[in-house]
Amino acid sequence: MTNGGNINSSTHLLDLLDEPIPGVGTYDDFHTIDWVREKCKDRERHRRINSKKKESAWEMIKSLYDAWSGWLVVTLTGLASGALAGLIDIAADWMTDLKEGICLSALWFNHEQCCWGSNETTFEERDKCPQWKTWAELIIGQGSYIMNYIMYIFWALSFAFLAVSLVKVFAPYACGSGIPEIKTILSGFIIRGYLGKWTLMIKTITLVLAVASGLSLGKEGPLVHVACCCGNIFSYLFPKYSTNEAKKREVLSAASAAGVSVAFGAPIGGVLFSLEEVSYYFPLKTLWRSFFAALVAAFVLRSINPFGNSRLVLFYVEYHTPWYLFELLPFILLGVFGGLWGAFFIRANIAWCRRRKSTKFGKYPVLEVIIVAAITAVIAFPNPYTRLNTSELIKELFTDCGPLESSSLCDYRNDMNASKIVDDIPDRPAGTGVYSAIWQLCLALIFKIIMTVFTFGIKVPSGLFIPSMAIGAIAGRIVGIAVEQLAYYHHDWFIFKEWCEVGADCITPGLYAMVGAAACLGGVTRMTVSLVVIVFELTGGLEYIVPLMAAVMTSKWVGDAFGREGIYEAHIRLNGYPFLDAKEEFTHTTLAADVMRPRRSDPPLAVLTQDNMTVEDIENLINETSYNGFPVIMSKESQRLVGFALRRDLTIAIESARKKQEGIVGSSRVCFAQHTPSLPAESPRPLKLRSILDMSPFTVTDHTPMEIVVDIFRKLGLRQCLVTHNGRLLGIITKKDILRHMAQTANQDPASIMFN
Repeated sequence: MTNGGNINSSTHLLDLLDEPIPGVGTYDDFHTIDWVREKCKDRERHRRINSKKKESAWEMIKSLYDAWSGWLVVTLTGLASGALAGLIDIAADWMTDLKEGICLSALWFNHEQCCWGSNETTFEERDKCPQWKTWAELIIGQGSYIMNYIMYIFWALSFAFLAVSLVKVFAPYACGSGIPEIKTILSGFIIRGYLGKWTLMIKTITLVLAVASGLSLGKEGPLVHVACCCGNIFSYLFPKYSTNEAKKREVLSAASAAGVSVAFGAPIGGVLFSLEEVSYYFPLKTLWRSFFAALVAAFVLRSINPFGNSRLVLFYVEYHTPWYLFELLPFILLGVFGGLWGAFFIRANIAWCRRRKSTKFGKYPVLEVIIVAAITAVIAFPNPYTRLNTSELIKELFTDCGPLESSSLCDYRNDMNASKIVDDIPDRPAGTGVYSAIWQLCLALIFKIIMTVFTFGIKVPSGLFIPSMAIGAIAGRIVGIAVEQLAYYHHDWFIFKEWCEVGADCITPGLYAMVGAAACLGGVTRMTVSLVVIVFELTGGLEYIVPLMAAVMTSKWVGDAFGREGIYEAHIRLNGYPFLDAKEEFTHTTLAADVMRPRRSDPPLAVLTQDNMTVEDIENLINETSYNGFPVIMSKESQRLVGFALRRDLTIAIESARKKQEGIVGSSRVCFAQHTPSLPAESPRPLKLRSILDMSPFTVTDHTPMEIVVDIFRKLGLRQCLVTHNGRLLGIITKKDILRHMAQTANQDPASIMFN
């Protein structure tokens, strides 16, 4: 395995001229960047700035600006992400409550804010006040269940229709979660417009509408996309990032950390999420900048205080009782449930999305959203737990039953003979309210499981974090209540005897909801470290890290038993993005010669010669083929490798030469060598294109094991690699060849590996 030359030699990678050709070194849409070339370009820029900074004060200022531009761009990204997240949270809360009624005293207040200043509210009915009117009271003058039901469905459908229409007309890329595409972009793929200003604007508006429509989706995943849009837009203000695709991806890694920071109020969890889940290349400098971006974003969101609770999230909770060793068993069972849910969801959702792509149903995205929204609204309204905003539902499930709770989940029968406990309320027998709540939660669990499968992937912004957490929180709360009642009625059993005394507060059902939420989210995404830290930051409970770790690892192991892909990797494969997953192992014993093209039955490799071709020959070769680049050899006879020229660079260079240089015609000789060969006097002026030639393309021998080749592609982010034998060019291996080969070895259809 060689690298065709020393990168640090005097002839550096691009052999740049004093006047580089405009457009050379840029990329087309749906192409992969060349990480090695981008890094060399950045090193060259850095050397140039360092060599000039001592020439004058102005050059010194420019050098300082260049050094600080990284911190400036992540600061701006953090500020914008925090501000937009606060705006989305406030607007989504207001529009969610709009489905049920309106505040007459101040139209911009949601239900809770409307009743804050009222003197007519009672403790038991704190959500009822004269200022808040339901739609039935406004329209027919009295409370009517049917009228409220109809208005709820009307608003849900209106919001959903408006969201899908805006996405379809103005920004088709604003739909979905955005995380699979961001993972692909961070691996070096170019999707123009995916992180643009139109996508940002429409995603922000439609995310509010989609959440308010009551669909089984969350805003947390799309907030990562929103933050990355901010990072991409701000990176264009700084030449260091706007002209270098690899450097720009460092900003996007920091932006994704800021996105999770504001989504969950978890700055450290955001950094770990960026590192574990989305980033492909994550140097130490990016780690610091991600941390800073997450900090700034969280600070801005805290200043806005969208939930009015001085917290960064709606469902912040604190528990006061410790967990006991015997509780690890139900926690691990919740982990098993999370893993099973994750495996089921990935298979069911991918099957449905594949069906959507391959049938006529996919041609009517607006109709699909309307149908899903209508079914969701019709079924959700009668059940108070599905009618609630999903974040509110999670908050209620996480919250421990205290003396101030009026929820039916806290309808326990008080034992008058129990000794008075000052801080904690002892375990008590469940009342009728708790049993009816459990039945409603069981129905809500089935509803959420089914609707989330059909909702994730429709053409509106849709996150998966919150629905998965809701499913886990429902299951966890039910298990928690069951264990609590078991401990109350059977406190003399050997597992309870040592820890649960009569009249003690032993089991916390809210903790089970939290563990279940983490397990289900882990089962779907296969996140581990970042997920535990996110949930720990959500709850502020340091002592519950062990139960969370146990449940999350169990859910990952159970999920991996059914398939190693998380939901984002599965969607990347479904969409056919050229993403080489670093987590995937390649264990087959094939060689580079088995994978390279051309194969035995294929036509010979399309190549350029060093100084034997004319402009017309190269233009014909470009027109007749669709390859992204061509190896340059000394001659057809020797097949000795000289370098590699990209198709886009060749096209731009020839067009530029025709415009700017006199005497360049179709019969002009093209020369990639350092010295122009002697030509007859009457021949037209030759065209020198050595400046666009990559003089050190990565090469491997035909006997290199594919394990090593795959490793090189992953770690260096290569687009292509040339295969040689004793210095003679044999063939080429591209990223897509590797993905096709990996698909074949996994008994999948290799034709599916292309941008769809």
